[in-house]
Amino acid sequence: MIEIFGYIAGALVTVVLLPQVIKAIKSKSTEGISLYMYIVYVLGIAIWDVYGILLKDLPLILANSIAIVLALAVLIIKAVNVKRGEKP
Repeated sequence: MIEIFGYIAGALVTVVLLPQVIKAIKSKSTEGISLYMYIVYVLGIAIWDVYGILLKDLPLILANSIAIVLALAVLIIKAVNVKRGEKP
C-alpha cells in the first residue's frame, strides 16, 4: 500500500517533463533551456535510478528510467542546437 505513494509521486514528476519534451521536439527550439541545468538534472536522475536499483524499489526505478529518457531527449536537442550556434 505504501508503494502507491511512490508510483503517484513518480508519475507526477515524470509527466511534468512531457510538455517540455513535446515542445522541444515540435519546435526544435530549446532557446530558453539551460544546457548545464539539463546535464546536472540528467546526472541527478541517473543517480536516483541507481539508488532505486540498489534498493530494488520499483517505483523509483520506473519513474527515474522514464525521466532519464525524457530529459535526455531535451538534452540531446539542446546539445544539437548549441552546436548550431544557440546559447548554452
